[in-house]
Amino acid sequence: MRPDSMDGRASRTMTLEALADTIIPGEKRGPDDAAVAGAATGPGAVAAGAVELLETSATGISQDLDALVRDLNEHARAYAAQHDRTLDGGLPPFVALSFDDRTALVKSLTAPGHPEKEVWVLLSLFSYMAFDTGAHMHTLDAIAEGHPGLATLGIAMPDPDGLWRFPKFSYGRRLADPHPDTDATGSLA
Repeated sequence: MRPDSMDGRASRTMTLEALADTIIPGEKRGPDDAAVAGAATGPGAVAAGAVELLETSATGISQDLDALVRDLNEHARAYAAQHDRTLDGGLPPFVALSFDDRTALVKSLTAPGHPEKEVWVLLSLFSYMAFDTGAHMHTLDAIAEGHPGLATLGIAMPDPDGLWRFPKFSYGRRLADPHPDTDATGSLA
């Protein structure tokens, strides 16, 4: 979809998807997918719902996404000019960058000393949260729906009583004995 034929919402979504895909890459959704670069096989942050998470009010930044997208695209224009890159004028500037250039730009925006570091790190963390935890969904719903990040991580359903127990310790051995006041539910009495 060309920017001159897309509305601001579509351009914003593509830019946020391209940012999320830079943080946790995934495979393209189709041959015309400009936002997802296809730098990795399997699902990435976009498939895991990064944009849905960013747009929830619980993030505290959803009302600022238009301004953040505008700023990211301005940074992309400046990066392209500085590195002699020609951008496809039919795409939002950040989306028009190659995956390597997107990565280099995000690396510079999140580097120590960058004056806007905190906001770009925050957006990056939300991409991780969408993939690693499905933070925009109830965990049981996410697992039941086959959330790509949780499936990749191998998160299993809880026991019938709703508690997660791990009889095969992740380190292959018990790390500590339960506290003597631990009750049958795993809580301290």
